[in-house]
Amino acid sequence: MAKITLDNLAHSYFPNPTGEADFALKELNHDWADGEAYALLGASGCGKTTLLNIISGLLTPSQGRILFNDMDVTASSTTDRNIAQVFQFPVVYDTMTVRDNLAFPLRNREADAGYIAMRVQGIAAMIGLEETLDRRARGLTADAKQKISLGRGMVREDVNALLFDEPLTVIDPHMKWELRTQLKQLHQQFGHTMIYVTHDQTEALTFANKVVVMHDGRVVQIGTPQELFERPEHTFVGYFIGSPGMNLIPADVEGKVAKVHGASLSLARAYGALSGKVELGVRPEFVSLTEDVGLPVKVRRVEDVGRHKIVRADLFGSEINIVAGEDQSISPDMTRVAFDPDRVNVYVDDWLTEGEAA
Repeated sequence: MAKITLDNLAHSYFPNPTGEADFALKELNHDWADGEAYALLGASGCGKTTLLNIISGLLTPSQGRILFNDMDVTASSTTDRNIAQVFQFPVVYDTMTVRDNLAFPLRNREADAGYIAMRVQGIAAMIGLEETLDRRARGLTADAKQKISLGRGMVREDVNALLFDEPLTVIDPHMKWELRTQLKQLHQQFGHTMIYVTHDQTEALTFANKVVVMHDGRVVQIGTPQELFERPEHTFVGYFIGSPGMNLIPADVEGKVAKVHGASLSLARAYGALSGKVELGVRPEFVSLTEDVGLPVKVRRVEDVGRHKIVRADLFGSEINIVAGEDQSISPDMTRVAFDPDRVNVYVDDWLTEGEAA
């Protein structure tokens, strides 16, 4: 297991980058704790896999260093870093049995035969492949082959880190929840440093202790699921986490008052005069439809999704989303919307601004 340090790290796929726009991975300086489970979350093309491949040693960064437990491994191979990596699509030895595939990393390290048998049996039970251990991999489904890849990544107990690059893409949806749960149990049992790349917020939030949200080659926030939900540090985090995502409302803010198209809202914290692109960010869960309090809205439609209702409305020509209780009735008289002041965040040029407590 290892603490992983990203020191002044950046990467460009251009041989002579001339500016920030040429960098797929913009400068990063972070310490990732030994034994934590992290999820790298972001949209396709944001730099997640680039960062993962730099950590694993498959890619050498354009600048900066990677340190494991304060030892510089920037020029070290994947083998020397003692990394196990599972890729998006199955990588298996078709001519080998499932048992031999799972045992391969341990046999390469000349582990004791009894230990190999014990670990293979345990991992096979965990991923549901006990009945196919003596079958060749060639005839198995893509689901089963990816389980073999997962098992081979997990079979070693001595790795510095386990890296997963969207490993459940080809897994049947009914199996995804079970495998995520098993990965989390493995982490709790052995305490490996784990990094799990995904664009799926459900996968990230259910797997990780800490979620690393990436946008446009940057890490915009590292936090627990609760921190990402309640206090997004960047508007992208608010948009990407949650369903629907956070409402963003252009406003003028000064002191404890925000003005939206001339209408005033009270805020829980006080702010100085703000310049730039100023927006209020409020989750749909903290917005309420009312008959006589708040800003004027026009309800366009109500979507009943079972556990709650999602109200789509227009606020001064822009869409706003409201989450209402399943038992709450939505009447034609509800033409205004109110916000919980304690749950309203203020953003300047997409970044969270901390006000002063009243």
